[in-house]
Amino acid sequence: MTVTLGPARIAALLCLTAVLAACSPTAAPPAGSPEAAGADEAAPSPLEGQTLNLYAWSEYVPQEVLDGFGAATGVTVNYDSYASNEELLARLKAGNANYDLIIPSDYLVGLMRSGGMLEPLDKAQLPGLANIDPQFLGRSFDPQNEVSVPYQWGTTGIVYHAEKVSPPITAFADLWKPDFKDRLVATDDQREMLGIALVQLGLDRNSQDQAELEQARDKLIDLKPNIRVFDSDSPKTQLLAGEVDAGIVYNGEAALAARENPAFTYVLPADGCGIWFDNLAIPAGAPNPAAAHAFIDYLLQPENSALITRDYPYSNPNKAGLAYVKAQMPEVWAAYEASPATNPPADAVAKCQPVKDVGAALTLYGDMWTQVKGSR
Repeated sequence: MTVTLGPARIAALLCLTAVLAACSPTAAPPAGSPEAAGADEAAPSPLEGQTLNLYAWSEYVPQEVLDGFGAATGVTVNYDSYASNEELLARLKAGNANYDLIIPSDYLVGLMRSGGMLEPLDKAQLPGLANIDPQFLGRSFDPQNEVSVPYQWGTTGIVYHAEKVSPPITAFADLWKPDFKDRLVATDDQREMLGIALVQLGLDRNSQDQAELEQARDKLIDLKPNIRVFDSDSPKTQLLAGEVDAGIVYNGEAALAARENPAFTYVLPADGCGIWFDNLAIPAGAPNPAAAHAFIDYLLQPENSALITRDYPYSNPNKAGLAYVKAQMPEVWAAYEASPATNPPADAVAKCQPVKDVGAALTLYGDMWTQVKGSR
């Protein structure tokens, strides 16, 4: 799909920047008029020549969106990626490294907000915020959305090859069976994985107790022989290559695997599915906050939000974007609506448990995870 940005759209986008915060978009001149002919020769964007340094999960922002934003604004976008929230946090604690925009998960937004690591948002530059479904706004990690804007959300569940795995997997507990020796891929996510183990033990998924976390560590060490590889970036690669039969994955990876091979089935486990919410945020001290605000609002536009769902089908909190997908991309919409990975049943979502900020205990999680991955 090609997104065409006409003069009116470009004018509206430019109004979102701090440089032109006081202006308002004007209607496009009639096609063929002298004004229309000269519109493309108007003064360059006030963002022209700026650089937006984006630090985000890999395979998460479509190249078509990055290119479209650059063409509309003259901004050069650099995209660096991380594999976990903890990697993002460590990088920013070591120094911002000139990043203008990041995509942290819910609990990390809360931790960074309380630590003064995020810039307050200028909502006057974000009219597209009105496109977000209200149920995804005002969540506990940022009650007023002072520092974050919803980007995608999803679940952490199980995907398995229905033609190779029998009986069907219904719960995380099934993955500890010896039948899965060396046949699993698991997300390289300490909070999700230790949370799964805690739930298996009948404990709080977000426990801060060292003794309980040690039990969770030992539970995961028991699972280790079944795990062929830890991979948060692209676990679908091992699944599609036939190297593994099942895995603990984020929902979007399961949806992408199913696009390639419908035999891959996504399960929202009855014994404690995880749920997460990823967000756009500007790090404190970002050198180009005007470009960051403009890019956030660009992502919020329905046609661009639709491209995100097309390319990276996690669950989309942008109601206008989903309406665009339904109207303009019927095949993408049909797959999105039918899949429990992207459109999970409400009763299943109600049972999901979020990852929460555990404060100083985050160090304990890191220690336990290091011991799990280092075990034989």
